[in-house]
Amino acid sequence: MFDLKVIQSVLDQFEEEKNIPREKMIEAIEAALATAYKKEYGKRNQIVRATLDMNTGTPVFEQVKQVVDESLVYFDEEEERAEDDERSFFDSEKHILLEDAKRIKKDVELDSELTFPLEAQADFGRIAAQTAKQVIIQKIREAEKGSILEEFAGREGEIVSGTVQRVERGMIYVDLGRTTGIIPFEEQIRGERYRTGERIRAYLYSVDEGARGVFLRLSRSHPQFVIELFKLEAPELANGTVEIKAIAREPGSRTKLAVISEDDHIDPVGSLVGQRGVRVSTVTSELGGERIDIIEWNEDEEMFVKDALSPAEVVSVEMDEKEHKAVVTVNEDQQSLAIGRGGQNVRLAAKLTGWSIDIASIGGESVAETDGNEVEVAEKEEEAPAVEEEVATEEETPVETEETPEETKEEEAAPAEEKEEEEKA
Repeated sequence: MFDLKVIQSVLDQFEEEKNIPREKMIEAIEAALATAYKKEYGKRNQIVRATLDMNTGTPVFEQVKQVVDESLVYFDEEEERAEDDERSFFDSEKHILLEDAKRIKKDVELDSELTFPLEAQADFGRIAAQTAKQVIIQKIREAEKGSILEEFAGREGEIVSGTVQRVERGMIYVDLGRTTGIIPFEEQIRGERYRTGERIRAYLYSVDEGARGVFLRLSRSHPQFVIELFKLEAPELANGTVEIKAIAREPGSRTKLAVISEDDHIDPVGSLVGQRGVRVSTVTSELGGERIDIIEWNEDEEMFVKDALSPAEVVSVEMDEKEHKAVVTVNEDQQSLAIGRGGQNVRLAAKLTGWSIDIASIGGESVAETDGNEVEVAEKEEEAPAVEEEVATEEETPVETEETPEETKEEEAAPAEEKEEEEKA
């Protein structure tokens, strides 16, 4: 007989701390009792089932036998059997023939189970107790894994918050309470540094079930992380009134968003920016100062490409449907803005719109061109020779020029006049 107060206390603790249902824990205890009984008192191939009476604390043990037909089993182990034959050998410890089962229970059916009571035992040896302990631990782990999987599988695609547990081999381990999440190196924002115990938020993009437990994979570089952060700040985005149609991001550096509103009375850009930019600044702070450009999505591809290159001012846009390329003309003073540092602005605009973008000057000369994720910036070849010609001209001028008598007199007269002024003084 078991102490029910202790058992009830343990069940309450596991249900509260690990969110494991009481029924799962009782099943684990019963499975452990059955294993211990079979280890100590059972026979080979015997199927033992234990039931714990929660009113008295007394375990009840039963032997289980499956009802089979002669056509479903072999009786002689030396009998030849075909490869595709799924029949098993008859074992009196776990099988009972249908005709024998009907003598015990008239309405018994094929493949059903019959139970036979076993002698109650309360004293188990050390090995049997150790085996029962391992069974309980295994059952608890399985129940805990199922509980974690059920909780976090429904949160996939959301932002989770936790504490940095440790940083090891470039991976960040985040304590999420009941389990640990992992931020791989490629999912981190370049330049960010994390300390043990520091609070951190990340995007839960994958929930995997493995042999050792549930693996939660987190990301701070995922484009969806930016969208989920804006959902926390902008109710219009969370309830679907404002929608993000496209996003292009280079984590830790810059992000471009294209938004649209289902309600004509709501400004989609203003909803994400917020009053005095409070909403976008909150997201920027979470991302470590990452710049965020928000533009309004436009069905007109030409206008969309033009807006995507903001803050640069575009003169004209020519769309080549066949090559899916947009040739954008800008003034010379807007070229650096349109291209961006390292070609970042035009590269993000190409990702956002889905068009290859060619930046050209007023004269029609190509300045920058996007090719996939690469940006080719044209160099000005005539600038260097022009400087060399100017220097050469300045050096040659004194050699070729001869002084006239009048110029010589003016140069001699100037010092004489200076001496007379000094004497008067």
